[in-house]
Amino acid sequence: MKTPTKTPMKTPAHQRSLPGWRALGMGLLYLTCIVLVSCSQPAPLSDPAKVSSEFEQQVLQVIRNNPEAILESVQAYQQTQQENLQQARGTFLEQMRTNPQSVIGNSPTQGSPDQKIVLVEFSDFQCPFCQRAHKTVQQFMAKHQGQVTLAYKHLPLSQIHAEALPAAKASWAAQQQGKFWEYQDALFTNQDKLGEDLYVKIAQDLKLDLEQFNRDRQSAAAGQAIEEDLKLANELGIQGTPFFVINGETLSGAVELSALEEALSRVAQKPSTTP
Repeated sequence: MKTPTKTPMKTPAHQRSLPGWRALGMGLLYLTCIVLVSCSQPAPLSDPAKVSSEFEQQVLQVIRNNPEAILESVQAYQQTQQENLQQARGTFLEQMRTNPQSVIGNSPTQGSPDQKIVLVEFSDFQCPFCQRAHKTVQQFMAKHQGQVTLAYKHLPLSQIHAEALPAAKASWAAQQQGKFWEYQDALFTNQDKLGEDLYVKIAQDLKLDLEQFNRDRQSAAAGQAIEEDLKLANELGIQGTPFFVINGETLSGAVELSALEEALSRVAQKPSTTP
C-alpha cells in the first residue's frame, strides 16, 4: 500500500476484498438473462441435467442476442448506485462541518471538546496498516489534542481478519468502563497476540470489572454499535482500513504524520460553520 496523501472521497484500493463494478455487472447480467429465459421457459418435465444444460445455452443465447440492452441496464444500475454514494458522502461531509456530534454519535473521542476540527478514524485492530497509522495518530493527537477531536469508528474486516470483530467488541466493552483508549492502544501494541487470552489480560491490567466486561462484549449492544459503524462505512463506500476524514478532507492507508499535519493546516484555514 502506498503512503497516502490527501484524496477526494473516492473508493481506494485496499486490503478488503469486495466485488468491483465489473463483478457486479456480470452478476446482474447473468440474473437478467435468467429472468428473460425463465419467463419463456415452461416447467421442466425431462431429465434435470439435460434441462440445466439447455437452460444454460438459452442464457448464453440471450446474452449474444441482447448485449446492448443488458449492458445498458447494468450501466443504469451502476450510475444510480454511484449517485446514491455521492449523495451519502456529501451529506456526511456536510454534517462533519455543521454538526459533528451527529457524525460522532456514541463513538469514543479524545482531544478537544469543542469539536471544531474532527478527525474520524475507521480502523481494524488486526489490520497491520492500522497498527502503523495508530502510532502516527498518537503522535498527531499528542501535539494537537487541544485543537482536534479524534473519534474512532469500528471497521472490522472480518472476511480477512478473524480476530477483528472480537477485538472490536472487547474494546467496546472497555469503553463502557471509560477505558477505550487504553484498551485500544494495548490491542494495537499486542496485535500479534490477538485472541481471548489477550482480551482478558488487558481487561485485568486495566483493572476493569471482568464480569461486566465479559457481559458487555458478548451483548447485543456491542454488536449493534459496531454494525452501525460498518453501515456508515458501507454507505460512504469505504472498502478498506485505515480511513480518515478530517472536516471533510479524506486520507486513506498508513498515513504519515506530515499528511495529517498538512490536512489539519488546510482545514484550520477554512471558516468554521459549526454552531
